[in-house]
Amino acid sequence: MDLKGEYRLPAPRETVWAALNDPDVLRSCIPGCESLEMTGDNMMAATVTMKIGPVKAKFSGEVRLENINAPESYSIVGEGKGGIAGFAKGGANVRLQEDGAETILTYDVDAQVGGKIAQLGGRMIDSTAKKLASQFFDCFAEKVSGAQPEAATA
Repeated sequence: MDLKGEYRLPAPRETVWAALNDPDVLRSCIPGCESLEMTGDNMMAATVTMKIGPVKAKFSGEVRLENINAPESYSIVGEGKGGIAGFAKGGANVRLQEDGAETILTYDVDAQVGGKIAQLGGRMIDSTAKKLASQFFDCFAEKVSGAQPEAATA
């Protein structure tokens, strides 16, 4: 599954960067996130409950931040296991570009799923992923600015 998108956030790049590295902000914006904690330098452990079609599962996993170029970009790499529901693993490249008093955030996600969730089919997984990304970025924009974002997902 590939997912790309761009968001214009009405906040300075440094503010957006700080929020992208704040586990409390991320925890509150990730749909279904029950816990997200720093476990080491650039490492986090997460527990997320999500529903994809008829399959609902609790995923536990780890996330690493790599290729950090503050406050411009980083890569997120992670893997989660959801018992018999399956697994998800992949990564995302996140880039922040200044545009006056605003920040343009672009992301490019590459993920693989297996198990029962993979049997649901690509269309259902893709539409759920787009919905979850939209929910995350709407919440994230509110956290960094108190305003609604302008979204343009591809």
